[in-house]
Amino acid sequence: MASTESLFRLDGRVAVITGGAGLLGYQHAATVAGLGGLPVLIDINADGLASNAARLAREVGCEALALVADITDLDAVSNAFEQTMARYGQVDILINNAARNPKVESAGDRDFSRLEHFPWEQWKMDLDVGLGGAFNCAKVFGVQMARQGAGVIVNIASDLGVIAPDQRLYRVEGREPEQQPVKPVTYSVVKHGLVGLTKYLATYWCEQGVRCNALSPGGVYAGQNDVFVSKLTQLIPLGRMADADEYRGAIAFLCSDASSYMNGANLVVDGGRSTW
Repeated sequence: MASTESLFRLDGRVAVITGGAGLLGYQHAATVAGLGGLPVLIDINADGLASNAARLAREVGCEALALVADITDLDAVSNAFEQTMARYGQVDILINNAARNPKVESAGDRDFSRLEHFPWEQWKMDLDVGLGGAFNCAKVFGVQMARQGAGVIVNIASDLGVIAPDQRLYRVEGREPEQQPVKPVTYSVVKHGLVGLTKYLATYWCEQGVRCNALSPGGVYAGQNDVFVSKLTQLIPLGRMADADEYRGAIAFLCSDASSYMNGANLVVDGGRSTW
């Protein structure tokens, strides 16, 4: 029988992480590397990728493979796959982390985050990255895992993939109701969609040993304004937003053999917000 500690080890396993230039992309990669895994960072942001790769080398002692790719382009994803296979010869984990978090600026007397004014082009861009990109990566990297007879896919959803956004959080004093900013519709649609994609993938390659689960994190504190933070923390039983590194345990669990009998689930880690 394996020890509890060994269940969480990822020694030699290759983990592809989209959105690798971002705040949580770094945390996911650091978790994988700290457990002996080999992170592959994918992002369209070359500077951010270089920065996170350098940080991994400095803080974790890990040399990550950093690949600039647009995950909405299937050819670019296939090219990233070929580079990954050329380096490592295998893919064991896919973390679909990339997403747009739309913050549409106001213009004139209309706020374009509102549903009635939300641009069609914005809708397409947000869904292309958040859902289309996850589909492309699952399609390319998941097929390889199925060929290998084992693998793990983790889709990064959100507490807003479980509950609706509380638009009171975004209200601006003194503005008319029809001019108030809101959390854009696409964020909710993408995050709910990722939970649905998780369930689909969980049953699609199950006979080939490929598991798929979702992680739905709550809000991460990253210097947001005090008014917003105060409003949000009142909705969270733990009374605060998450620190950036507080999802490392969940990622370690979902990517490793510690969750070997977990498939098609959505792990909600939100400080209790969705409980109220």
